[in-house]
Amino acid sequence: MKILTILGARPQFIKASAISRQIRNNKIFSDFDEIIVHTGQHYDKNMSDSFFGELSIPSPKYNLNVGSHSHALQTAKIMIGLEEIILKEKPDLLLVYGDTNSTIAGSLVASKIPIKIAHVESGLRSYRYAMPEEINRIVTDNLSDYLFCPTIDSLKNLAEEKVTGKSWFVGDIMLDNYLYFSKKIEQKNLTKKYKFLNNDFIFLTLHRAENTDNHDIFRKIIESIKSIAKFYKVVFPLHPRTRIIADKLEIDFSPIEIIAPISYFDTIDFLSNAKCVITDSGGLQKEAFFSQTPCITLRDETEWHETLENNWNNLISPSDIHLIEKIKLVLDLEKRIPVSYESFGDGFSSNKILSILKEEL
Repeated sequence: MKILTILGARPQFIKASAISRQIRNNKIFSDFDEIIVHTGQHYDKNMSDSFFGELSIPSPKYNLNVGSHSHALQTAKIMIGLEEIILKEKPDLLLVYGDTNSTIAGSLVASKIPIKIAHVESGLRSYRYAMPEEINRIVTDNLSDYLFCPTIDSLKNLAEEKVTGKSWFVGDIMLDNYLYFSKKIEQKNLTKKYKFLNNDFIFLTLHRAENTDNHDIFRKIIESIKSIAKFYKVVFPLHPRTRIIADKLEIDFSPIEIIAPISYFDTIDFLSNAKCVITDSGGLQKEAFFSQTPCITLRDETEWHETLENNWNNLISPSDIHLIEKIKLVLDLEKRIPVSYESFGDGFSSNKILSILKEEL
């Protein structure tokens, strides 16, 4: 059974490693043949190519090298490249992850050829329709034949929307990887690479369009974080897209410590050592939760409301006039109750996904 896997952004490389690992190492799934297509949606080497080596993902057979464009142009370029590959390879299944332009592009092309589509991380909803990722999720879920849900609530969302494909709660594939790779990270002791990795620093990431494309909001966030950085060391791996915007606006980040984009292993190491995470990332909210590191999410909503339990994740609107004060309040919260992973499954979602596909295909 030939699976064509579509990857284009950092979170997808991480998620895909769990299923690729099962196909290569578990004899039960030896009858699967996986072909990887890298769309090139993330074009920075530290955010794409290096992940394949680090996560032991097989090298892509195809790389579309689409690079950064508007949503419409990037999606169109991926679709044009994918159609030729799908017609050539004739896979039994197209496998897509998450909610990126690569995800929706793959789903649209496959549905028109047509071939079967499997969507890993189905059913998530923020109900913020101005967010491109929300549109990508909804369209992909409605085009998919097999929908694999990371939480019970995501499964309920699909039922309420009467999505026609078959759906299952399998748990969060990111938990598979967190549990697997965190053991390897402990062995490597990566903290030696960064002298500031102790419990006195804050780990910051920022890349979502609603926070960076609105220049007033972007400036406000940075000024607020700079105020926090007077009391705590703030470490900010700067996303390529965010760097371009910051350069155009001539943003002065001092005293925030800017570093280059980091690997998945380093990200997990940062999370486990940080005092707190401040982010607008969907995936990092969960990884902070798995690491039992308090998180502040600079958004009005989250798809992962399970992480809000016991104040492990705290939503703060970037447009809030009291942004600095609210961040300080979260940083001063008392010690939290230890987290339970139960809402995200048992860490064996990749095995469940492949077992289901083996029966269905």
